[in-house]
Amino acid sequence: MSMANAAPANGEGALVIGNLLDKCAGAVDAADRFRNVSIASVGALVRGDQGRVDSAKVETCQFAVHGLAWVATYVESLRQLYAWAERLEDESKLGELELLILQAGFGEYLSQLGNGIAMSAGEMVRPQDLNIAQDAVAALATPEVGELIYAGNTVAVRARIAELIADAADTGRFGETGLDETLEMVREQFRRFTDEKVAPHAHDWHLNNDLIPLEVIQEMSELGVFGLTVPEQYGGLGMGKTSMCVVSEELCRGYIGVGSLGTRSEIAAELILSGGTDAQKENWLPKIASGEVLPTAVFTEPNVGSDLGSVRTRAIRDGDVYKVTGNKTWITHAARTDVMTLLARTDPDQPGYKGLSMFLAEKPRGTDDNPFPAEGMTGGEIEVLGYRGMKEYEIGFDGFEVKAENLLGEQEGNGFKQLMATFESARIQTAARAVGVAQNALELGLRYANDRIQFGKPIFDFPRVHGKLAWMAVETMMARQLTYFSAREKDQGRRCDLEAGMAKLLGARVAWNNADNGLQIHGGNGFALEYPISRVLCDARILNIFEGAGEIQAQVIARRLLEGGN
Repeated sequence: MSMANAAPANGEGALVIGNLLDKCAGAVDAADRFRNVSIASVGALVRGDQGRVDSAKVETCQFAVHGLAWVATYVESLRQLYAWAERLEDESKLGELELLILQAGFGEYLSQLGNGIAMSAGEMVRPQDLNIAQDAVAALATPEVGELIYAGNTVAVRARIAELIADAADTGRFGETGLDETLEMVREQFRRFTDEKVAPHAHDWHLNNDLIPLEVIQEMSELGVFGLTVPEQYGGLGMGKTSMCVVSEELCRGYIGVGSLGTRSEIAAELILSGGTDAQKENWLPKIASGEVLPTAVFTEPNVGSDLGSVRTRAIRDGDVYKVTGNKTWITHAARTDVMTLLARTDPDQPGYKGLSMFLAEKPRGTDDNPFPAEGMTGGEIEVLGYRGMKEYEIGFDGFEVKAENLLGEQEGNGFKQLMATFESARIQTAARAVGVAQNALELGLRYANDRIQFGKPIFDFPRVHGKLAWMAVETMMARQLTYFSAREKDQGRRCDLEAGMAKLLGARVAWNNADNGLQIHGGNGFALEYPISRVLCDARILNIFEGAGEIQAQVIARRLLEGGN
């Protein structure tokens, strides 16, 4: 008999709901109807006289608009969790743990759809906030939905999930991922690298605010991290975004700084591939892919975060160079890199995005004593809570020279459009980083819960401890599957800004929740700097801010939905 139709039980009475896949399929249909009702209901709040989305009304109804983004994200998460289980069933890999993850995930997210979703720690959005009528909410409560809510995520189910993940603690495989054999080999390779070269040293790097050693970066280069998605003709491995997710996830499981080193190379390569000239591709891509050149992204300014149309840094053509003047901030890994993808205004008479251009601005590598040795360039470190392995900097430009041939695409005014082309990949990669951080928090919490003895037994034995760990495993898998889905969409050449945004939105929250729960399991020791979970908490917090703050991400998702996005 197929495991999908089984109802195995353990001694605690944890049951897998009979015909679970069929019930989940019906629940996905009901959730999708609820999503459509949500779009229509919020649309009624924010459309103007001619039926178009009114920006002023969107701002006034921001809570409802952002709540819509979370509803859609939950529904897509359920759809992708169900699709994951179906694939495993087809491959005869759908075991008890996977079934219980499916059951618990559906039970909890369906319940929250009807009763309230936490957009943040202090913001709960409920159906009435989205202008949804009571009878529409009642329509969600089909028999399948009702059974999944009632029996899906029970104390007994969480106890059994915890028991199963405890048995797999040494491998870190808390459920089949659904990846093919090649990607599983990639995962194992980078898991070994992380366990041997990153995890033993990460906490000291964090506590000492050290840059990640160049020897580690060199080994990452040899493993192909920086050329993972660069086409083979330019010296890369020519793999897809799904492989990028797997690598980023495993590296961030050891240390987010290490896993984020590839982000800058990914952004630079994507910019050059989509917007560069043939000569720029042939010159820069092999160097980036090999790790010979380390890039950094220089976009944000002191008074400009998500509003990139307000960038003020100027780049003025002077013969064969552009002279750059202005200030940038929150520049990651700025000192020890060789080239900046630099967004600057080349036409002050063009408002907003139209006057912006992107440059591949070369610079010498700095040292601790002299981080910015280039003429016309100064800077200093910004001290931060976490995400420390590359360091953050503010930079000042005063006549800094960039070769005119390094204007991306050799045409002014395309900078914002070129940057927009990278957003999907950047958000997919950030979602994968979040999954890695979430997995790290889960593994640290599980290890501590089994090692810590209180009242004569491991604290893992207490339901509110192992229950936390079980839910951490469930929601990590949900974020993982949503992230992989967005990557597959990108690999297949389909527009996926909606999916990438959802993966990033959910992944960031899951990483933070896991880190917070992981620290709670550690108790007072979690508050001590010597325990790695304290670092993971600090690292997790940035994920809801960079690459699009959670509020901005929700805004973008909701606008797409309201304007007819699928």
